Amino acid sequence: MTRTRLLLALALLALAGSADAQAVRCGSKLISRGDPATKLREYCGEPDSIHSHTEERGLFVHGRFYPSFVEEVLVEDWTYNFGPSKLMRRVRVVDGIVTEIALLGYGYDYPDP
Repeated sequence: MTRTRLLLALALLALAGSADAQAVRCGSKLISRGDPATKLREYCGEPDSIHSHTEERGLFVHGRFYPSFVEEVLVEDWTYNFGPSKLMRRVRVVDGIVTEIALLGYGYDYPDP
């Protein structure tokens, strides 16, 4: 029984490295999916890194989906490092809107210059 619990605990820890988060807290402010990137930048500051690319998707107009019309959107992954005692966050921003927040491993200290 103990071995089973140990294996279960290890499996949960492995999954925690890339777990999906509902929100990211920056000080006393909270950012959630659906928030604009301008709010994210205002509350959390500049990210430690931004990786961007474009994707094609079907067109949405006034809540209706038109799969035969394709638009190109900017997709950015913003990474925030909150230091070695807190988990880092990766925030996906699609076309200026927060669409996904993921927990990463613990952050790190920056080397002294």
